Amino acid sequence: MALIANLLILLVALLHLYFLVLEMFLWDKPKGMKAFGLTPQKAAETKVLAANQGLYNGFLAAGLLWGLYQGDAGSDFKVFFLLCVVAAGVYGAMTVSRKILYIQALPAAVALALLVLSLN
Repeated sequence: MALIANLLILLVALLHLYFLVLEMFLWDKPKGMKAFGLTPQKAAETKVLAANQGLYNGFLAAGLLWGLYQGDAGSDFKVFFLLCVVAAGVYGAMTVSRKILYIQALPAAVALALLVLSLN
């Protein structure tokens, strides 16, 4: 169970690194605009905000990777950062797009559930 939880945590971290790249570097490029349904004008207007959001996604990924690196001693990091991802995903689903619930919050919630089960 712990191995599956850690693999899912790794997947969540990698997703957030991908979000970082999309939001910080590709926001106003064809791939970024397609991913977020942006027009060139909207992408240009929101580029700085997106980069800031991407940086936060990088922090989430870093926290999860740090928890994984720590092994069993990193359980508190994993729980904390997974809770942060779930909270961000739920908020994003409520304010931006329901799709965020499935792309961001659900994988983190499943990883969190498996992690908690593996700790008991």
